[in-house]
Amino acid sequence: MIDFRSDTVTRPTQAMREAMANAPVGDDVYGDDPTVNDLEQWAAERHGFESALFCSSGTQANLLSLMAHCERGDEYLCGQQAHNYMFEGGGAAVLGSIQPQPIENEKDGTIPFTKLAAAIKPDDAHFARTRLLSIENTINGKVLPLSYMAEAREFVNQHNLKLHLDGARVYNAAIALDVDIKTISQYFDSMTVCLSKGLGAPIGSLVLGDTAFIAKVRRWRKVLGGGMRQAGILAAAAKIALTDHVARLADDHANAKKLAEGLNRLPGFTVNTGIVQTNIVFTKVDPSIDQQQLATRLKGKNIIVTPGNPMRLVTHIDISSADIDTFLYELEAAL
Repeated sequence: MIDFRSDTVTRPTQAMREAMANAPVGDDVYGDDPTVNDLEQWAAERHGFESALFCSSGTQANLLSLMAHCERGDEYLCGQQAHNYMFEGGGAAVLGSIQPQPIENEKDGTIPFTKLAAAIKPDDAHFARTRLLSIENTINGKVLPLSYMAEAREFVNQHNLKLHLDGARVYNAAIALDVDIKTISQYFDSMTVCLSKGLGAPIGSLVLGDTAFIAKVRRWRKVLGGGMRQAGILAAAAKIALTDHVARLADDHANAKKLAEGLNRLPGFTVNTGIVQTNIVFTKVDPSIDQQQLATRLKGKNIIVTPGNPMRLVTHIDISSADIDTFLYELEAAL
């Protein structure tokens, strides 16, 4: 099956399966799982933070971070397109009593600092207390420049805020920028990393921050029912994702470029190839094309896409360059 719905559909490699089967385990809620402890200690050092916590999902990792940074009645600033605002069930408001203050993103994914500054609330009982700026890299496949992240650090310092990175695909950003991950992480008070997208682990995300922050995150994880027991089975695969699957993200980026260029050669599909920077392709589809019918035909050829306009197609470890050729051939035949 060639599945373009998301990079979350990746399946664990044989090396991951073997590591999972043989992982030493203990009760992680007691802090006794040696494989989880190894992952967290290694990841904290690798990303330049004091501490780390292994969580079940990116949504949980973001929610825990927001709840650790903010108290009831506080607010966080973010982009209108931010995943932790639009696509995570309103968890910060529902479970954390934290008010999001979204600001419209620019076309390149950045958030204008002038608009962010204007949204910071005065010290007045009528308003929520602005505590945090949350940004996302990558955002809709676009890479935020290092210069923008440096400006964000200066901005939060100036306004006495904390800075959080939703780093669901931060390694895609690092590969696209051709920098070490610490070149990005250095600017942030906290950061999440999703291990079950392009990095290919079956389950898991990390929250990274200083020791006091991660202690709060750990407590909120327990409150939210996220304490896992013999989680070393999952952590073993997660570490392989970070040690063995980072460099190969460049293959996903190359395949996304190839896909975008191929779509532009087909009638009824239009891609702005200039904004295909990582592993996500958005293509406009001519309204004359019945996308539901098209998706059904493709599924009959063992290809899965999600109808939409634009249609989003995501490359990942389970999609090869040859698979791109197969998809383009079958797509043209199905039109």
